[in-house]
Amino acid sequence: MPLTRREFTRQSALAGAGVALTGAVGSLATAPGALAAEDGADIAGQGHEDGEHAHGSHGPGYGPLIPDPNGLLALPAGFSYRVITRAGVTKLESGEFTPSKHDGTATFEGPRGVTLLVVNHELSGPRSKIDHPVPLAESLVYDPAAPGGCTVVEAHRSGEVAQWVGIAGTAQNCAGGRTPWGTWLTCEETENRAGQNGMTKDHGYVFEVDPYDRRANRAPKPIKALGRYAHEAVVVDPKRAHLYLTEDASTPNGLLYRWVPPHGFKHGRGHLRHLADDAGVLQAAKCFDSGGRFVDDLSRATKTGTVYGVDWADVQDRDARTVPVRKQFADTDVTRARKLEGMWWGDGGVYIVSSYARDESPVHHDGQVWFYDPKRRTLTLKVLLGVNPDPSKDGAFDGPDNITVSPYGGLIIAEDGEGVQHLFGATERGRTYPIARNELNLGTTEDPDFSEFAGVVFSPDGRTLYASIQTPGIMFAITGPWKRQSHHH
Repeated sequence: MPLTRREFTRQSALAGAGVALTGAVGSLATAPGALAAEDGADIAGQGHEDGEHAHGSHGPGYGPLIPDPNGLLALPAGFSYRVITRAGVTKLESGEFTPSKHDGTATFEGPRGVTLLVVNHELSGPRSKIDHPVPLAESLVYDPAAPGGCTVVEAHRSGEVAQWVGIAGTAQNCAGGRTPWGTWLTCEETENRAGQNGMTKDHGYVFEVDPYDRRANRAPKPIKALGRYAHEAVVVDPKRAHLYLTEDASTPNGLLYRWVPPHGFKHGRGHLRHLADDAGVLQAAKCFDSGGRFVDDLSRATKTGTVYGVDWADVQDRDARTVPVRKQFADTDVTRARKLEGMWWGDGGVYIVSSYARDESPVHHDGQVWFYDPKRRTLTLKVLLGVNPDPSKDGAFDGPDNITVSPYGGLIIAEDGEGVQHLFGATERGRTYPIARNELNLGTTEDPDFSEFAGVVFSPDGRTLYASIQTPGIMFAITGPWKRQSHHH
């Protein structure tokens, strides 16, 4: 049953402008180690501290980052990394090189302490232009013209690593999502049709990859019920069986989607691929504020703790046969956002990233993280990063992308912004801190270029943080003295 504007306005009035609807809303700060402003802090008032000043001994996190003599990854004292895979260097079981452009990743518990990982490779355009595409493994290919896909990585405690293809012949596999039944949903961030960019099939779909059963991945089939658009990430609500999906698109900005399964549908391994193409209902979010006013774009929220009510508008043509899905709605029908990216299920809801907003959006920012509460049907702004005045300077964070919920409290966020790139944490009560810095300079001393971080996820036992530098494509296993991040300022 939709939460009507009138109901939300009435609840908001009772609850004090909406903030109390979700209890104590934790606001997460913009600057490393900086105290978060109280709920309702304005974006314009949030500054950035430099890295050294920000890390006192009593702050959150693990202290300052120590430069890496090997020029790959700066980490706090006591932490170390191991390179698990590297494009063009390490090899698959079949003898081909590890594909490039690592992206969204999930971990799964394997036998005898083994960690299984499914890794997206965000490769697009004609295969012929890619040095290290995902190999066209027999019976695992959707479109032989497409260079992307997923690899499955088997990481042993001994340090031994094995790799094989999970799916091939897909395009621009960006993020995705882990399912409660132990599979990976990989998302194509493209709208290419057959005949575009050399493709022989339509793209812009979600596919399921099983890390445990190679036979289950044969004859890849898109889950067309989830729509065809520039997918970023997907999350499964384990209680209600809904799927939430983000769209990374512009002109116009993308949408937040919800898929409601058909009556009687039961989730499970491989069940999604057997759905009819029009099964269930795909919907787009439409938000309104505590006064009942329609919100056209999520960038309108300039204070942490902002709460919006959410209604859902049905998508008419989810396969976008003639018009892209996001263009099927008038701007007054749905709430848009620039760079809707990573998602992760935790704390009974969905954490959702909007990486940045510039001139295509009503208000500029350098990153938001929202929390959708499916029970209350509300979106709450948890993290707000003001525009970074000097991305080349270490210290400030911008452009959040992939995200995961940490077993030690709060979030771990992969930075895909300008200039220096980090993995950073955000505590539940509002402080941010660095975990790693990319030191692999792909540019020059005068004009440095650092690739984004991606695929941030903990091992099932919580001891190892996996993350990748997207270009050239290096996956790291980071270990160290992880600790619970305090709830207190």
